[in-house]
Amino acid sequence: VQLQASGGGLVQAGGSLRLSCAASGRTFSSGVMGWFRQAPGKEREFVATISWRGGGTIYADSVKGRFTISRDNAKNTVYLQMNGLKPEDTAVYYCAAGRSFSAVRNNYGYWGQGTLVTVSS
Repeated sequence: VQLQASGGGLVQAGGSLRLSCAASGRTFSSGVMGWFRQAPGKEREFVATISWRGGGTIYADSVKGRFTISRDNAKNTVYLQMNGLKPEDTAVYYCAAGRSFSAVRNNYGYWGQGTLVTVSS
């Protein structure tokens, strides 16, 4: 699976962005998709994940109620709708594909190149 993330940019606090991750490969519709992020000087952390049929989602506590993950298997695309953005959301956001419905980074074997989200105060 090859992943291409897009949609990052500069936004003011309180604003919204929608990230997209286009996947290629026949296994997309049967795989778990997740978003992670890495802020400068920090470890890469889990943001959200969605099961292969889209019926199950898990969110990090820091984004719960503000971010929504979704997927369109017909388009081989997963989305991350981010509302109520805060300066602490500033990071490079990575999409990832894996087999286990999990927030654990090591369970994801395929990674996109990342897209930068900057939230100004």
